[in-house]
Amino acid sequence: MLNKFDIQIREGQEHAVIETAGYLNDALGEKLSEKARELIQNGHTQLVINLEKTTLINSIGISILIEIIEALEEREGTLNFCGLSATQERTFKMMALAKYAGIFPDEESAIANL
Repeated sequence: MLNKFDIQIREGQEHAVIETAGYLNDALGEKLSEKARELIQNGHTQLVINLEKTTLINSIGISILIEIIEALEEREGTLNFCGLSATQERTFKMMALAKYAGIFPDEESAIANL
């Protein structure tokens, strides 16, 4: 499988949106973690991760998402996910990610519920 990935950041006044594209494994996960840490260090503690263009997430990708949740909790921040496939949403609920981060169908609702 080709491992093409991309991360786009859109910063608002109160929040930031991180949009990923590609397979969320160690390579994309490290880039995602790096970007999220930068945003958090720069005061963005209200984040949305849009996974609409991310079709696969492996266990390393999940562990990196957990690290982002923990980093935000330390700063009393909020993380919402959007654009998840039905399988990803079930996985997030099984792994209790949904207990610590919101899951929304689209970016607009994810931002509105930060």
